[in-house]
Amino acid sequence: MTKSSKKIITPSTFPLSSEKFFSYKNIFAIMGNKSFRAWFYQAVLGVLIILFSHWLYTNVVDNLRSQNIATGFGFLHHTAQFSIGEKLIDYSARDSYARALLVGLLNTLYVSFWGILLATVLGFSVGIARVSKNWLLARVAGVYVELMRNIPVILQVIFWSVVIRNLPGPRAAIELGGMGFLTNRGLSVAVPAQHIGWLWCAIALLAALVISIGLKLAARRLRERHVRVLPVGRSALALIIGLPLLAWWLSGSPHQLNRPELNGFNFRGGFTISPEFTSLLLGIALYSSAFIAEIVRAGIQSIPKGQLEAARALSLSPWQMMRHIIIPQAMRVIVPPLTSQFVSLSKNSSIAVVVGYPELANISNTLMNQSGQALEVIAIMMVVYLTISCVTSLLMNIFNRTVAIKER
Repeated sequence: MTKSSKKIITPSTFPLSSEKFFSYKNIFAIMGNKSFRAWFYQAVLGVLIILFSHWLYTNVVDNLRSQNIATGFGFLHHTAQFSIGEKLIDYSARDSYARALLVGLLNTLYVSFWGILLATVLGFSVGIARVSKNWLLARVAGVYVELMRNIPVILQVIFWSVVIRNLPGPRAAIELGGMGFLTNRGLSVAVPAQHIGWLWCAIALLAALVISIGLKLAARRLRERHVRVLPVGRSALALIIGLPLLAWWLSGSPHQLNRPELNGFNFRGGFTISPEFTSLLLGIALYSSAFIAEIVRAGIQSIPKGQLEAARALSLSPWQMMRHIIIPQAMRVIVPPLTSQFVSLSKNSSIAVVVGYPELANISNTLMNQSGQALEVIAIMMVVYLTISCVTSLLMNIFNRTVAIKER
């Protein structure tokens, strides 16, 4: 067979009539081209998706119109007419549906933030304990992991809710050293009273953290350039402790506390953590911490034994080995699967509906029942959770680039 006989016949190559061009032989030759087949199948699939989406949309719109249900997002400006128990911003029943959704979103972000923080601390602690040479500590950590990750998260949330609900009432509260009370209404703790000095302390603490991070990054650059090694740990700790103390002293040394006091059937004053928030936080954090512990264990065990033997030869203590050799190298293995756990924890916050915590999914259910705009509310929820997941992944990818090994 000659080389020219393998070429695909097209109207541009030969002046053939349409009957000859669309003959079975030419069609088979065109379909035999791998590149053409790939584009053809993708085009067919795209057309089918568009047709199915159009049919689905028209079917839904026709059914809604037949039931006299309006479509669109204009209902978000209507009055909500329901109250929300826990909120981070001002809200009343006279506000709009849009503000109610905003309250739910902020509550979702709030519980997700503290859940990620608690799960990370517990997960790293248990993961390090899993590889400990202490037999009892390693076995206890193993039992914790197997227990927490094999019980469904929704059952854990319900379990903690039942435990908290069975605590004593406010009149028989468990006193916490005069600084708070634990009851079936939640945990009430003393907080600093309103004073400008506490604001300056918070600003000083934030400034100390920023300066400490800057010192750490500068020390890392110097170490990577083989200039010198600067120990900044103690300096950063002194800044974090000393700068807020200096601001506290210069602002008059405020020491007044707003303590919770029993007033009627409940405590007033201080800061109260609700049973719903506590049970949800403990459930999702403990569940995710078990998976994070296994991720940390795998990351630590991925370090070559030769690295550990070299560290022991340099007379490094176990803490120095963990801080300077094991964890920095294990992070490149830990961070990618850790991102998935953070995303899963954020999405698991939607089970708050079983304990009544007013996060996004719970408030969205109320909106659907009152407004009847189920499709629009579900679409909003999908976009919000997708955005949270994408932002979490983006931030973790940025962090992953900072801990990845730099190739020369």
